Parts: sequence; C-alpha cells; structure tokens
Amino acid sequence: MALAILVVAFLHVGLPAKYRVSPSWVVPVVMLLLLAALIIGDPGRIDRRKPWLRVTTGVTIALMTLANVFAAARLVADILTNNKLFANNAVALLATGGVIWVTNVITFGLWFWDLDRGGAAARAHRPYANPALVFPEMQYTEYAPAAWVPIFVDYLVLAFWTATAFSPTDISAIKRWAKLMMITESVASLGLGALVIARAINILQ
Repeated sequence: MALAILVVAFLHVGLPAKYRVSPSWVVPVVMLLLLAALIIGDPGRIDRRKPWLRVTTGVTIALMTLANVFAAARLVADILTNNKLFANNAVALLATGGVIWVTNVITFGLWFWDLDRGGAAARAHRPYANPALVFPEMQYTEYAPAAWVPIFVDYLVLAFWTATAFSPTDISAIKRWAKLMMITESVASLGLGALVIARAINILQ
C-alpha cells in the first residue's frame, strides 16, 4: 500500500505541468507527509484500529483521486477543444494518458482495499466479517491457505481487470457500493482510453 502511494506521487510529478495541481509540489509532498503519518502510526502490519489512522488513510486516497480527476478532466477537455494538442507528438499524448490511467487503477485498488470489510485493520481482527467482494480463494478453499485474507495486491488486481476487461472477471462484488465503484472505474477507463487513442491515431495520420 505504501509503495502504491509512492508510485502515484512519482507519476503525478511526471505529468506535464498543466495537468498537475498548482503549485506542482503540493500533491506529492502532502501525500508523502500523510504516508509518513500512517507508517509512524502503524509501523508493522496494518492492524491498529484507531479512528485517526482510518481518517488519514481516507484523506490520502481522496487526495490522490482528486488530483487524478483534475488531470483527467483537463486532458479530456484539451482533447475535445484543442486541435493542436500534442500536434506532432503522439507518444507524449499516450504517455500522459497512460500515467493518468495507471494512477486511476492504483487509486481504485486503494479504495477497494480501504473499504472492503471496514478496511485493512478491521480485516486483521475479523477477516471474514461482512465482505463486499468475494475472491476465488474464498470459494475454492482447497486451493488456498485456511487463514487466507485478501491483501492490497488482490484489490489492485481487481482494479486492473475492471479497467481493462470492463468486468469483475473471477472476483464478485456483492455490495452495491462495490458494484457502483466498478462501473465508475470501467466508464472512466473506457472513456479516457478511447479519447486518448483516437487523438493519437489522428496525430499519427
């Protein structure tokens, strides 16, 4: 989870200046400070059920989400209104769209990880209580350890499949909020990908 936040901070810095929140250092610095607070508050396995840790986690993911929504909205607006956008550089356009897309996948993975069963700390204490997402390891117990519990990577895989296959594949959402989040991610991924690829093809032509 910490590595995912570091990757998002790095990706945000790599965006062209007009697609970053101004001043450009604010988002990565605030994200790193929030991450430091989370690590100090729970330096080992994430299992301390403290309200301020849960709030800090939510604020961190929300900041990432808002920064990426800002970048995506500005890129989409530019594609639709600016005929000279990346006029001779389709690679730069694809790279910018790719950074926003990857950030979107990581962000949704973090949301799934933070919201399912009350969050990581709650899962550490009550791993099987009130799931919103059913993983194949929960159904085919003969192929998984008896104490299997999803970790961040499992939620990241769900976010990746939702953004690429536009479906839950082998992970089922059984709570309405999880279904709506998957719809939102699929629509965002499809819309951004279609616009960026169409614009890049037009530039190459």
